[in-house]
Amino acid sequence: MTPSDEAIAAALMDMAHRRGRGKTFCPSDTARALAADWRPLMPDVRRVAGRLQQEGSLQASQRGRPVDPQSASGPIRLSLP
Repeated sequence: MTPSDEAIAAALMDMAHRRGRGKTFCPSDTARALAADWRPLMPDVRRVAGRLQQEGSLQASQRGRPVDPQSASGPIRLSLP
């Protein structure tokens, strides 16, 4: 069963707050926390991370530069803004 967007958002924000300001985490850490078979969740996790970024709750970066989590190719990091 796929987690709801609300469950994914809550997990992303929980992970961000546990890491704290100035620290980043990989979206796959959140997907792994939500499901044993986490790889299929990655598009949903990135989509919800994009929504949270638009709302100003999360920030996505790649090699230290801001990116859109949905369109970025390759690994990204998430953090509190």
